[in-house]
Amino acid sequence: MVLVDTSVWIDFITGRGAAAVARLRELLDRGGAVAITSQIFQEILQGAESDRKFREFASYFGSQRFLHPTHPIATYASAARLYFDCRRAGVTLRSSVDCTIAQIALEHGAALLHNDQDFERIAKVATQLKLA
Repeated sequence: MVLVDTSVWIDFITGRGAAAVARLRELLDRGGAVAITSQIFQEILQGAESDRKFREFASYFGSQRFLHPTHPIATYASAARLYFDCRRAGVTLRSSVDCTIAQIALEHGAALLHNDQDFERIAKVATQLKLA
């Protein structure tokens, strides 16, 4: 299972040729197991440039596999701990949402495909996080 972050989907949608996009295309072409989270879904919809695109994105991404927090409280406490541990290690993150996404990937044993340096930083502190 590969959890695909917003950063990759945006590059995919806009046609940027990042390495992560090539990996996503390969996964999609092979019928590989890819997933998103509710936060990723929200971020993608927020970026829609028109009503038509919003509807298209909602339809396409709404039909993807979703990985959800395994516990309504503990998941967020663990994500906060990731943020805390990063901060304590001198690592500055731009978004605490990335910690929630990383925590959900950890809970599901999913590799995280991204194009966002925050995840590289998180993985240096949370060494059990698998990056795709």
